Amino acid sequence: MRTIVAAALAALAFGAQAQDYPTRPVTMIVPFPPGGVADIVGRPLAASMEKSLGQPVIIVNRAGAGGAIGMTAAARAEPDGYTILMALSSISIFPVSDPLQGKPAPYQISDFMPIALVTSDPTVLVVRADSPYKSVKDLVAAARANPGKINYSSSGIFGTLHVAMEMFANSAGIQLFHIPYQGGGPAVQALLGGQVEALASGPAAAVGQIRGGKMRALAGWGARRLDLMPDLPTFGELGYKGVEFYIWSGVVAPAAIPANVQHRLRAAVRAAVTDSLFAGAMARVRTPVSYLDAPEFKDFWIADATRLRTAVHKIGKAAGK
Repeated sequence: MRTIVAAALAALAFGAQAQDYPTRPVTMIVPFPPGGVADIVGRPLAASMEKSLGQPVIIVNRAGAGGAIGMTAAARAEPDGYTILMALSSISIFPVSDPLQGKPAPYQISDFMPIALVTSDPTVLVVRADSPYKSVKDLVAAARANPGKINYSSSGIFGTLHVAMEMFANSAGIQLFHIPYQGGGPAVQALLGGQVEALASGPAAAVGQIRGGKMRALAGWGARRLDLMPDLPTFGELGYKGVEFYIWSGVVAPAAIPANVQHRLRAAVRAAVTDSLFAGAMARVRTPVSYLDAPEFKDFWIADATRLRTAVHKIGKAAGK
């Protein structure tokens, strides 16, 4: 009887705290080092969210294992709304890729509650400006003539850039040689330095190199053409099926947070994405805001995770996993 009473009192206390949320600073975990997409989006977003929440939103970079360490920490955090996560699309990969490598999944997607999608950029296929490949057709023809010889860089095994390239290779029926690096920056430098021949890149990271005459873009992974690169065809336009990939960023929280706390966070993100501070920060890094509230974000996330799960299983099968 005492246990039941104690549990009931604890539930009432927790409910009262939730009604007053937030009464102290909120931690936003960024599961990557400073300077990456999650950090570039998360910092100005947190600053703008503070205006609505009336409490500091503190960025904590918990990098490691391709983002899995910070994502796992967020999944296991107390579901009280005081720990949220600035997630990238790679959040959907680890529950699939780790078991393929003989490791337990660090978390499941169901451990998180979507709050809002903030940005969503499809990757673009780039080669050096002096490359002999003037089009996707050229690259595919060369790969078919030289199976496994044409290489590309990525930010790591089963990372977002790896998965995007393998989606394309699978649809085209070609074999490429994957060379993983420790992050997107080194992967770009490998391409510019001539160590590799191709790369899937976020458009904001590539557009300066393209306009500077150092890279050439061949196609985009989006469902429609990029506003940033209106002349760039999509893989779908070129006849490749199932080649759709986005480097998205979104705010998520532990799945069991109270409904009113979720609504409070949703309202804070909704206000933040229209705040001039945040809008200006995104404009400076040429990253368009692609806001979706929780219900629409959930649908988007399910569709994206389904594509990624299929791609990761195909990569694992090809590698003999």
